[in-house]
Amino acid sequence: MTHDPQPVTDQTGIVHLPATARDLLATARSAGAGRAARTLTPGAGAALKQTLLALVAGRTLADHESPGDATIQVLAGRVRLTGGGAELVLAAGDHASIPPVRHGLASLEDAVVLISVAQASAAQPDIPRHRAERPSDSAGGPPIPDDGTAERKPA
Repeated sequence: MTHDPQPVTDQTGIVHLPATARDLLATARSAGAGRAARTLTPGAGAALKQTLLALVAGRTLADHESPGDATIQVLAGRVRLTGGGAELVLAAGDHASIPPVRHGLASLEDAVVLISVAQASAAQPDIPRHRAERPSDSAGGPPIPDDGTAERKPA
């Protein structure tokens, strides 16, 4: 896949998506693989990664594993998103969740999509999900129930 790292931005650093998509599609058309990508927000260690992907008509991204919670927004053209036995045909202006299973993408016509992936951050604290994981009281007793009815022994 061809990567062109410079999105079209104005003097304030705002990315102009239509111009960036147009330029990226031109790059994809001249690439042997018929696709090109540009990262808009950093991925390494960031909580959110956003990538513009241009695919020439008839090109595909083979089935691949889900990176986590992700969405796709079609900026130009039409694509087919498949995964988990389902198929979605999406056109410019459409936005959808990417299935959290092995999935693929096919370009039905020259297309540009914005892929957004939420990534777990090492800086996020573990949030207890089960009663057994809740903190105990300061005396080392059993976990404190949610309803506040725990019996406490006087200190």
